[in-house]
This record gives sequence, structure tokens and C-alpha cells, in this order.
Amino acid sequence: MLLTYNNIEFQYKLMILDTFKLDGKTALITGCKRGIGFAMAEALAEAGADIIGVSATLELHGSEIEKAVTALGRKFQAYQCDFNDRQSLYQFIEQFKSENSTPDILVNNAGTILREPAAEHPDEYWDKVIEVNQNAPFILSREIGKDMLVRGSGKIIFTASLLTFQGGITVPGYAASKGAIGQLTMALSNEWASKGVQVNAIAPGYIATDNTKALRNDPERSTSILGRIPANRWGEPNDFKGPIVFLASAASNYMTGTVMVVDGGWMGR
Repeated sequence: MLLTYNNIEFQYKLMILDTFKLDGKTALITGCKRGIGFAMAEALAEAGADIIGVSATLELHGSEIEKAVTALGRKFQAYQCDFNDRQSLYQFIEQFKSENSTPDILVNNAGTILREPAAEHPDEYWDKVIEVNQNAPFILSREIGKDMLVRGSGKIIFTASLLTFQGGITVPGYAASKGAIGQLTMALSNEWASKGVQVNAIAPGYIATDNTKALRNDPERSTSILGRIPANRWGEPNDFKGPIVFLASAASNYMTGTVMVVDGGWMGR
């Protein structure tokens, strides 16, 4: 009986792990050239998905992310799109739909941040950040999401931020855009969950990427930030591999409208 019990338990564990597999799936991910987006794309490929990457400056052939994905035996296709240019975005969507079937997974990760105190924050900073971080993800989610609804299945994942919940300092446009992403996650989920499309977001804490370089190079701010993180370290892009695979897979089918915080404990302080 003990042997039989162990065999059954072992088979059960395999079934649970199978729900995280993405074999036969295709993921469209924006902003995957470096940082968190690179790690997310690589993780989805490690779980079995083929990857379609799009970034403003992503090489159409021979990029580092293409090499990483194809080394795993997965397919990779690259597109370029300036998310600050509405016309460029619609051209990308038209081209993408003409060349591909509806992806199983959409990851809205592309984003930007521009720093200037609120009293001096210029219109062009505000407009660019809102366009890239808020408007483009909505439009892309709407246009890909409508096809997911017809199919009756899909996973949409946004990259949110701690500033989805907090105001930040000298980044009013970024805070506003990431607050909007949290609300958009819930709004789309409310309409689409009953139709088989789950919509969630991941909110990174303070991660060692290009976006936080200015903070990490400021001794006072860096010390202050690190002192509040219970994990006692800046996050790394690879910290997002597990969360993105979970939200993109069948393991999270009953999870929708949620912003998952990956912050080393920051929000618990």
C-alpha cells in the first residue's frame, strides 16, 4: 500500500506541474529586449511557448532574446514598434494580425519613465509616458483581446508598478499611468473573465534595471530604498520568471483582475 500511495502521489505532482506548461502556446510580449521583459520572454519559452517580441529598437534578426529563445528550441519572431507613435502602433497591429493567428498570451511590458519635479514636469514628458505606459497597452489589449474573446480563451498580463499603489517622487506621469494600469486590469477582467480571458498584472518592486539606474546611483535614495525592503536586496529580472509563467498558464485559470506584487516585501512595511 505504501508503494502504491507513493506512486499515486508522484503522479499527482506531475499533473500539478503540467498546469504550468505552455507547450503549443504562443506569447506576444512587448518590451522584451532587456530587463524584466527579456526575463519574462525567456521564462515563457522555458515553459514551452513560442515567442513573438516587439520593442521600439528590437533587432529583427539576431537579437539576444532571439538567441535565448531559439536555444531552448522555441520559435521567435521580432517586430519593431514605437509605442509613443499611435500610427506606428496601429500599423504594427495590422501587420501582426495579417501574419499571425491570435496569440494565447499577451504581455504588455513595454514602458518608459521620465523624471522631473511635478511643478516643472513638461507636457511632453507627461504625454510620452501616458502614451507608452497607458494608451498603447489599452489599445493593444483591446485589439488582441477582441480576438481572444471570439476564440474563448486567452491570458493578458500587464506590467504594473509599486506606483500603481503609491505616488512616487518626481514621476507624476509614471505614477498616473501605472495607477491606470491597475484599474484597467480590473476593468478588462470584469468584462472578459466570463468569456475565458483572464487579465492580471505584475507589479515589480525596486528592480535592478535601466529604469532604476538613477535611483541606484543616488547613494541617499538607494540606501533609503534598500533599508525598507525586507528581502534586503534589489530585485533581479529573473525574479519575474515564476510569476509570469504562473499567470500565463492554466495554473492561474481562476485568478483574474489581480495585481501580483513582486517586491521583496516592500508593500508589507
